[in-house]
Amino acid sequence: MTPALAQEKKYTIDDIYNLPDGTRAELIDGQIYYMSPPNRKHQAIARELFSSINSYIKSKGGFCESFFAPFAVFLNEDDTNYVEPDISVICDPSKLNDKGCTGAPDWIIEIVSPGSRRMDYFTKLFKYRTAGVREYWIVDPEKNRILVYNFELEDTGDYTFTDSVKVNIYDDLYINFSEIADLLNI
Repeated sequence: MTPALAQEKKYTIDDIYNLPDGTRAELIDGQIYYMSPPNRKHQAIARELFSSINSYIKSKGGFCESFFAPFAVFLNEDDTNYVEPDISVICDPSKLNDKGCTGAPDWIIEIVSPGSRRMDYFTKLFKYRTAGVREYWIVDPEKNRILVYNFELEDTGDYTFTDSVKVNIYDDLYINFSEIADLLNI
Protein backbone atom coordinates (compact mmCIF):
# COMPACT_ATOMS: atom_id res chain seq x y z
CA MET A 1 0.00 0.00 0.00
CA THR A 2 1.47 3.36 -1.04
CA PRO A 3 1.20 6.28 1.34
CA ALA A 4 -1.09 9.14 0.38
CA LEU A 5 0.67 12.15 -1.06
CA ALA A 6 0.24 15.45 0.71
CA GLN A 7 -2.04 17.76 -1.23
CA GLU A 8 -0.71 21.20 -2.05
CA LYS A 9 -2.95 23.95 -0.76
CA LYS A 10 -4.71 25.90 -3.49
CA TYR A 11 -4.90 29.57 -2.63
CA THR A 12 -7.46 32.04 -3.94
CA ILE A 13 -7.67 35.79 -4.39
CA ASP A 14 -9.26 35.98 -0.93
CA ASP A 15 -5.95 34.69 0.48
CA ILE A 16 -4.09 37.48 -1.34
CA TYR A 17 -6.45 40.10 0.09
CA ASN A 18 -6.00 38.63 3.57
CA LEU A 19 -2.20 39.02 3.56
CA PRO A 20 -0.83 41.54 6.07
CA ASP A 21 -0.81 45.16 4.86
CA GLY A 22 2.26 45.93 2.81
CA THR A 23 2.83 42.33 1.74
CA ARG A 24 3.11 42.12 -2.04
CA ALA A 25 2.33 38.80 -3.68
CA GLU A 26 0.92 37.34 -6.86
CA LEU A 27 -1.24 34.27 -7.32
CA ILE A 28 -0.67 31.93 -10.26
CA ASP A 29 -2.70 28.75 -10.61
CA GLY A 30 -3.52 28.80 -6.90
CA GLN A 31 0.10 29.26 -5.72
CA ILE A 32 1.25 32.40 -3.90
CA TYR A 33 4.49 34.04 -5.03
CA TYR A 34 5.81 36.76 -2.72
CA MET A 35 7.44 39.80 -4.31
CA SER A 36 10.35 41.90 -3.09
CA PRO A 37 10.16 45.68 -3.33
CA PRO A 38 11.64 46.93 -6.61
CA ASN A 39 14.95 48.81 -6.57
CA ARG A 40 15.46 52.38 -7.78
CA LYS A 41 16.62 51.40 -11.29
CA HIS A 42 13.58 49.15 -11.72
CA GLN A 43 11.27 51.98 -10.68
CA ALA A 44 13.02 54.50 -12.93
CA ILE A 45 12.70 52.22 -15.97
CA ALA A 46 9.03 51.61 -15.16
CA ARG A 47 8.47 55.36 -14.81
CA GLU A 48 10.07 56.17 -18.17
CA LEU A 49 8.23 53.37 -20.00
CA PHE A 50 4.89 54.27 -18.46
CA SER A 51 5.41 57.96 -19.24
CA SER A 52 6.15 57.21 -22.92
CA ILE A 53 3.22 54.84 -23.30
CA ASN A 54 0.74 57.03 -21.46
CA SER A 55 1.80 60.15 -23.42
CA TYR A 56 1.39 58.26 -26.70
CA ILE A 57 -2.11 57.04 -25.80
CA LYS A 58 -3.19 60.54 -24.72
CA SER A 59 -1.75 62.16 -27.85
CA LYS A 60 -3.70 59.77 -30.08
CA GLY A 61 -6.95 60.15 -28.15
CA GLY A 62 -6.84 56.39 -27.76
CA PHE A 63 -9.32 54.33 -25.83
CA CYS A 64 -6.63 52.09 -24.32
CA GLU A 65 -5.55 52.75 -20.75
CA SER A 66 -2.14 52.18 -19.19
CA PHE A 67 -1.49 51.26 -15.56
CA PHE A 68 1.60 50.66 -13.44
CA ALA A 69 2.13 48.35 -10.46
CA PRO A 70 0.58 47.75 -8.12
CA PHE A 71 -2.42 47.27 -10.41
CA ALA A 72 -4.50 44.11 -10.05
CA VAL A 73 -4.92 41.87 -13.08
CA PHE A 74 -7.27 38.93 -12.59
CA LEU A 75 -6.17 36.59 -15.38
CA ASN A 76 -8.58 34.01 -16.76
CA GLU A 77 -11.49 35.56 -14.83
CA ASP A 78 -11.08 32.98 -12.05
CA ASP A 79 -10.13 33.17 -8.37
CA THR A 80 -6.73 31.45 -8.62
CA ASN A 81 -4.82 33.96 -10.78
CA TYR A 82 -3.90 37.48 -9.69
CA VAL A 83 -0.83 39.34 -10.96
CA GLU A 84 0.55 42.87 -10.70
CA PRO A 85 2.52 43.50 -13.91
CA ASP A 86 4.93 46.42 -13.88
CA ILE A 87 2.95 47.97 -16.75
CA SER A 88 -0.39 46.91 -18.25
CA VAL A 89 -2.20 48.33 -21.27
CA ILE A 90 -5.88 47.46 -21.58
CA CYS A 91 -7.82 48.35 -24.73
CA ASP A 92 -11.17 46.78 -23.83
CA PRO A 93 -12.89 49.07 -21.29
CA SER A 94 -15.32 46.30 -20.31
CA LYS A 95 -12.37 44.50 -18.63
CA LEU A 96 -11.81 47.40 -16.21
CA ASN A 97 -13.54 47.78 -12.87
CA ASP A 98 -12.76 49.38 -9.52
CA LYS A 99 -10.57 46.44 -8.50
CA GLY A 100 -8.43 46.38 -11.68
CA CYS A 101 -8.56 44.35 -14.88
CA THR A 102 -10.59 41.18 -15.25
CA GLY A 103 -9.13 39.14 -18.10
CA ALA A 104 -5.98 39.54 -20.14
CA PRO A 105 -4.50 42.99 -20.82
CA ASP A 106 -3.48 43.67 -24.42
CA TRP A 107 0.13 44.46 -23.50
CA ILE A 108 2.16 43.64 -20.41
CA ILE A 109 5.68 44.75 -19.52
CA GLU A 110 7.64 43.08 -16.73
CA ILE A 111 10.96 44.55 -15.59
CA VAL A 112 13.20 41.78 -14.31
CA SER A 113 14.53 41.96 -10.76
CA PRO A 114 16.99 39.43 -9.36
CA GLY A 115 14.17 37.70 -7.46
CA SER A 116 11.70 37.70 -10.38
CA ARG A 117 13.86 36.27 -13.18
CA ARG A 118 12.34 32.77 -13.26
CA MET A 119 8.80 34.13 -12.87
CA ASP A 120 9.15 36.70 -15.67
CA TYR A 121 10.97 34.47 -18.17
CA PHE A 122 9.05 31.25 -17.65
CA THR A 123 5.98 31.18 -15.39
CA LYS A 124 4.49 34.50 -16.50
CA LEU A 125 5.48 34.02 -20.14
CA PHE A 126 3.40 30.84 -20.29
CA LYS A 127 0.57 32.28 -18.17
CA TYR A 128 0.27 35.48 -20.19
CA ARG A 129 0.31 33.66 -23.51
CA THR A 130 -2.38 31.17 -22.49
CA ALA A 131 -4.52 33.90 -20.87
CA GLY A 132 -4.73 35.84 -24.15
CA VAL A 133 -2.27 38.72 -23.68
CA ARG A 134 -1.47 40.04 -27.16
CA GLU A 135 2.04 41.35 -26.44
CA TYR A 136 4.50 40.71 -23.58
CA TRP A 137 7.81 42.50 -23.01
CA ILE A 138 10.49 41.31 -20.62
CA VAL A 139 12.85 44.20 -19.84
CA ASP A 140 16.04 42.91 -18.22
CA PRO A 141 18.42 45.75 -17.26
CA GLU A 142 21.01 43.36 -15.78
CA LYS A 143 21.34 41.52 -19.11
CA ASN A 144 20.84 44.66 -21.27
CA ARG A 145 17.99 42.86 -22.99
CA ILE A 146 14.40 43.43 -24.05
CA LEU A 147 12.46 40.38 -25.23
CA VAL A 148 9.29 41.17 -27.15
CA TYR A 149 6.69 38.45 -27.56
CA ASN A 150 3.99 39.15 -30.13
CA PHE A 151 1.62 36.30 -29.31
CA GLU A 152 -0.81 37.23 -32.10
CA LEU A 153 1.81 36.66 -34.80
CA GLU A 154 3.76 34.08 -32.79
CA ASP A 155 6.87 36.21 -33.20
CA THR A 156 9.69 37.10 -30.82
CA GLY A 157 12.14 40.00 -30.96
CA ASP A 158 15.38 40.33 -29.01
CA TYR A 159 16.70 43.87 -28.40
CA THR A 160 19.18 45.78 -26.23
CA PHE A 161 19.14 49.13 -24.46
CA THR A 162 20.67 50.70 -27.60
CA ASP A 163 17.58 49.89 -29.69
CA SER A 164 14.32 51.59 -30.52
CA VAL A 165 11.64 48.92 -30.15
CA LYS A 166 8.34 48.89 -32.03
CA VAL A 167 5.19 48.23 -30.05
CA ASN A 168 3.22 45.64 -32.00
CA ILE A 169 -0.27 46.57 -30.79
CA TYR A 170 0.19 50.08 -32.26
CA ASP A 171 1.17 51.10 -35.79
CA ASP A 172 3.48 53.97 -34.91
CA LEU A 173 4.74 53.64 -31.33
CA TYR A 174 8.43 52.99 -30.75
CA ILE A 175 10.17 52.97 -27.37
CA ASN A 176 13.70 54.33 -27.59
CA PHE A 177 15.62 52.35 -24.99
CA SER A 178 18.88 54.24 -25.68
CA GLU A 179 17.20 57.36 -24.25
CA ILE A 180 16.19 55.41 -21.13
CA ALA A 181 19.71 53.97 -20.83
CA ASP A 182 21.30 57.44 -21.16
CA LEU A 183 18.94 58.91 -18.60
CA LEU A 184 19.64 56.15 -16.09
CA ASN A 185 23.32 55.55 -16.93
CA ILE A 186 22.69 51.92 -17.83
